[in-house]
Amino acid sequence: MYYVTNMQREHSMATVQLGPLIGNTEKKNIMEEIRHYAADIISLQEVETDQYHSFLKPELERDGYQGIFSPKSRAKTMSESDRKYVDGCAIFYRVAKFSLVSDRLIEFNQLAMANAEGSDDMLNRVMTKDNIGLAAILETNEAAWSNGFPADSKQIHQPLVVCTAHIHWDPEYCDVKLIQTMMLMHELKQFMLESGRNLRKSLDPSTTSFLLCGDLNSLPESGVYDFLTENRILMNHPDFKDFGYKSCLQKVSHSHKNSEYTHAFKLASAYTTDIMPFTNYTYDFKGMIDYIFYSRASMHPLGLLGGIDTEWFRENKILGCPHPHIPSDHFPLLVEFEMDSSNQSGINNSLIIPRR
Repeated sequence: MYYVTNMQREHSMATVQLGPLIGNTEKKNIMEEIRHYAADIISLQEVETDQYHSFLKPELERDGYQGIFSPKSRAKTMSESDRKYVDGCAIFYRVAKFSLVSDRLIEFNQLAMANAEGSDDMLNRVMTKDNIGLAAILETNEAAWSNGFPADSKQIHQPLVVCTAHIHWDPEYCDVKLIQTMMLMHELKQFMLESGRNLRKSLDPSTTSFLLCGDLNSLPESGVYDFLTENRILMNHPDFKDFGYKSCLQKVSHSHKNSEYTHAFKLASAYTTDIMPFTNYTYDFKGMIDYIFYSRASMHPLGLLGGIDTEWFRENKILGCPHPHIPSDHFPLLVEFEMDSSNQSGINNSLIIPRR
C-alpha cells in the first residue's frame, strides 16, 4: 500500500504563505510535516513558482522525490520578476517506486475559449478565471512490489494516473466551479486515451487506477461533488444558474443525453464530513473543500488521517489558522491505498507499498 497526501500551502486569509511572506520557521514546519507523513505521492496546490524552484523541489529531491509543476495561466503574461510570485500546482512522487511516463497541464481559460460555441457566459464568466489542473501518468517500479512480483514480470510496470487541481474560489461562481470540473474530467479522459495509444496500453478511465487530489473550493452538497461522485449532473442543476452553457457543455460530456452531462470515471471520495468536518479552517470560513477522489474499480483505501479534534480548537480558543501549531489554514489529507492490478491486467495480485 502507498500513501497519497494532499496539502495546500498558501494562506490567502493570513500573513503566512509559501511565498515572499513566509519565514524560515514556517518553511521548516511545513517541510517537517511533509516528511513526517512520508507519502510516496504528494499533491500540492497554491505553491508559488519561486518557492517551488528554490525550496520545495531541492528539499524533496534530497528525500528521493521528483516533481512536476506549473503556475496558473496568468504567468504567461507577466514579466519574469513578477512571474515567480504566481502560484500553481505540483505533484511529487518517490522515484524508487514510480517513474513518470507523461504529464499534462490543463488550463481552464484556454478550454473555455475553445469550447465557447458563441456563449457569452462561457467567455465572460469561465474564460476569465485562470485556474489549472496538472496530471501525471506514473508507472510502478520493482521496488513498489514488496508483496511479491506479479506472475507475469511484464506487468510490474502498472499505470497510475494522478491529478492535482485548484478550482475557482468565489462562492458566487458555483457555475464556474462546476464547469471547470467538467472540463477537467473531459481533458483527463482525453489525456489517458491519447497516452494509451502512444504507449500501446489500455488506459480506460473507468478501470485504470486514478487519483484526483485537489482544492475544489466546493462543499460536499455542491454540484462539483455530485458530478464527481455520481459521474453525472442534470443540465438544469441549480449550480449552472440558468446561464447559457448547454450547447458548449455537450462537447465536454462523456455521453450526449439531452437531460444530463456525464464523465467517464467511476470515483469515490476517501474523505467525508463524518471523518473530517472541515479541511479549511479560517476566521470566517470552516468547511470541507479539499478532497482525494480515487478509482472505485481498482483502488481501495485502507486507512486515512483524521481531522483535528474540534474540542481542541475550542479549549485553546483558536478561531482560525494558520496557528503556531498548525502551519496552514488547509489541513493535510493522507490516505493509505491498495491498488488492485487485477482490474487492469488480469493479475490476481495487489500492489502493496508498506508504511515506512
